[in-house]
Amino acid sequence: MAQRAAQARPTRLRIAVPADFDLARDACSYGYFLLDPYDWDPSSSTFSAALALEDGAAYIALRQSRVGMHLTGSCDRSLSRREVAQARSMIARILRLDESVDDIAEFHAVDDRWRFSGRGRLMRSATLFEDMAKTITSCNVQWPGTIDMNAALCARVGSESPSGRFAFPTPEQLARKKATWLRSRCRVGYRDQRLVDLAKLFHKGEIDVEWLEDLDTPDDEVRRFLLELPGIGPYAAHNIMQLMGRYGFLPLDTESVRHGKQVLRFDGTDREVLKLVSEHYERFGVGQGGQAFRSYWLDLWMSYETSRGPAHTWDKRTTGRTFTASKLKPAAPRPRSRRSS
Repeated sequence: MAQRAAQARPTRLRIAVPADFDLARDACSYGYFLLDPYDWDPSSSTFSAALALEDGAAYIALRQSRVGMHLTGSCDRSLSRREVAQARSMIARILRLDESVDDIAEFHAVDDRWRFSGRGRLMRSATLFEDMAKTITSCNVQWPGTIDMNAALCARVGSESPSGRFAFPTPEQLARKKATWLRSRCRVGYRDQRLVDLAKLFHKGEIDVEWLEDLDTPDDEVRRFLLELPGIGPYAAHNIMQLMGRYGFLPLDTESVRHGKQVLRFDGTDREVLKLVSEHYERFGVGQGGQAFRSYWLDLWMSYETSRGPAHTWDKRTTGRTFTASKLKPAAPRPRSRRSS
């Protein structure tokens, strides 16, 4: 079926967006836009994704003529009606098209520093499973390693589209792999069995995605559930929660320490700096309904842009690989008081 579809006229999509949606700003707002199966072309302002659809992978390129205008999408094969609906749902999730103008305004009411730029939507993956797997591949590794792991997972486990682009593996595809094969072919290290076990839970239907992504489900219940999953510790749980739109928890790690010392100018041990960073963002709301993560992330993201230029100008093969602590050191940082004001 996929072969017959590929020979038909490629499908074109028209996707409505919120009135304040800016593809360049909102797609290039989180590090996952630099990971396969996603591409951003700075020269044409085109965001592309290889998606695992019902009849196989399809590569979809999205453009926008101006802020607030609908997206136009061109596919590398013909999609069935069911696949069109599936692709629309995935694209909406990736770009957080479910976050309305009012939702972003609520965030700006809490932290009005971002009102003028309109920032607030943070790009994520096409599925919750992919978000979880990508979070696992971002733990205890430098950013170029995360890039390489995800590229290998797509190319060696995922499905190939007619134009030769690879989608992220489905739970079924990843569940069929042995941990030793995953370690040797995709270089995922100690994450091998954890990724396979997580994929099996999704494939067997033992993870209730609808319950997890329903924002009426209490954050504390979601957090407790996530911490029971293979490969998910406190950092990973908090990062997955923000990817689900639960912004009241901070996934703090060594990059948070760097941010605290170099940008916020806190001094002290790593543990002390992490505490100061956490206290610094508490004013934007923690726990259920809080916005602490969005404020924290946008501060961090702006520090990257100060160092590397606007995110929509980054090339994933060059600039996109430079986000390591050793390459982001500012000149002669001055220690700041331990107060978090």
